[in-house]
Order: sequence, then structure tokens, then C-alpha cells
Amino acid sequence: MADKKVIAVLGATGAQGGGLVRAILNDKEGEFKVRALTRNLNSDKAKALGNMGAELVAVDVDNYDSLKNAFWGAYGVYAVTFFWEHFSPEKETAQVASIAKAAKEANVQHVVWSTLEDTRKWVPLDDNRMPTLMGKYKVPHLDSKGEADKFFTEQGVPTTNLLTSFYWENFIYFGMNPKKGEDGKLALSLPVGDRKLAGIAAEDIGKSAYEIFKNGNQYIGKTVGISGEQLTGKQMADIFTKSLGQAVTYNAVPFDVYRGLGFPGADDLGNMFQFFHDFENDFCEARNVEKSRTINPPMQDFKSWLEANKSKIPLE
Repeated sequence: MADKKVIAVLGATGAQGGGLVRAILNDKEGEFKVRALTRNLNSDKAKALGNMGAELVAVDVDNYDSLKNAFWGAYGVYAVTFFWEHFSPEKETAQVASIAKAAKEANVQHVVWSTLEDTRKWVPLDDNRMPTLMGKYKVPHLDSKGEADKFFTEQGVPTTNLLTSFYWENFIYFGMNPKKGEDGKLALSLPVGDRKLAGIAAEDIGKSAYEIFKNGNQYIGKTVGISGEQLTGKQMADIFTKSLGQAVTYNAVPFDVYRGLGFPGADDLGNMFQFFHDFENDFCEARNVEKSRTINPPMQDFKSWLEANKSKIPLE
């Protein structure tokens, strides 16, 4: 173990980071070992990773010195941020600036940065197709990540920008699961019209990131998009129907209706889905499924993911 190179993983107990930690730990003969970075070393998830063999280190992403200390001696860093904890694009941008600076100071050789598009490159602020939010964003949780790509470039840190996709785990944990209507029948309600949505199993993000670290020379300095399958809402509903053994219809929610649902971040997500819809080709082509499988050959499709996870999906 002493000779193995360290990959420090932010968000190690989360969906993306956890997948990467497990991928490294499961590769017993590999050249890397993992440093799991988390705010709370005493959480059940952190303890589970420690029991599996991960080195656990506490980190505060809002504290530069904490980040630098956590990265020190690491070959690689997996950088991911946590917009939905605070809903502040400015805070997210500041965190990424600190992550990039700390990676430079710690002489990290490869950062894999989990990012997304800055949608304002497609929909300028004066474009009224979708409302401008917080005065200067179209899709705050995408725009802030895309805007922050520059920090790694400015610091001269060897970086791979990893474009992720819609997590199918949103059907378990984020309230996007099929729901029963007044007639007692299940409906999948999403504002994606008849367009395809690039999706992925969160665990496959971590597995793909690990392959990128293992083949660093091939991917440093590049932007890599990944998805497991690209499906319309109706296609997903049809797969739900077969997997769950009960009919699931697709309800194409209008963007304005979704934006007005009133839950925290509804306007942000409504704009996100409209961006996915209006720029389907750009978004999906950046996440080509065949290319994704050249990185991570066992990448799950939606049917296989659902079969493994359907017992976790709430059917209200």
C-alpha cells in the first residue's frame, strides 16, 4: 500500500464520490489507494468506507487550509461540489476556486472535476425563452460549475472536466419517481417533452472517474461526457411499466408549470429541463453512450439499473 498513489475524493459519502471510493477499493491490485474526504468522520457512511479500507480525512470545503491539507501528498483529486445543500452559485464558485488553488499548492498531478455546461453560452441572459434567475443565471447549478472550469486552467492544474448526466437515483431520492394520481394509476411527470434525456447510474460516474485516473495521459486537458442511456420520458415510463409490473404513463409537464411548483430549486430545475429539451442534440452528443462505454465498459443502461434498484423507488 505504501507505494500506491493516493486519490483524494471530495464528497466521499455522496453519490459520485462514494462510487469512486468503492471503485478504487474494489481494485485490490490497482496502482491507487483512496483518501475519502468528508465533513463528518462519524457518519455511518464514512464509517462504512473506513471499514472497507479507505483512509478517512475530515475536510471543510469552505476552508482553503483544510482543502490544502486534505490534498497534500495526493496524486489525484476528485472534485465535486454540493449546490443543493446551500442553493448559492456564488458559494459554489468560491469553493471551486479554493479547490483549484489548493490542488495547485499541493502539487496534485491530476484533478477530475465534475462539471456541467454554462447554459448562458446557449441562452444569453437577455434571451426570454426561459427566465433569468438570481439576476445573472439561467440554470444556476449548471452555470456556476461551467463558469468555474476556468479556475483549474488559470492555476495550471492538470485537469479532466467530467460532464455528468441526469442521475437515475433522482427517481429514488429526489422526488422525481412515478406517482399515483387520483385514479390510483402511476405517472412519470417530467418537463422534457418528447426529447431524450441523457441519464446515468450515479455509481457509474465514480467507476468512469476511476478509469479516467487510471488512463490520465489520455484524458488530462480534455472534457469528457458520460451517460448510460438517452431516453425520452415515454421510453422511461415504458421501462418502468415492464419493471414494476404495473402501468406507468408519461406526463410531459410544461416548463412554466414545473418552475412554479414551489419547492426549493423548482425554477432552477425547470430551466435545467428546458435546456436539456431545447438543446437536446448538444447535451446528448457531449455524452455519447458508445464513447462512455469505451471508458467504462460495464456502464449500466436504464433497464439494468432499474431492475437492481426498483425496490428502493417510493411508489406513492
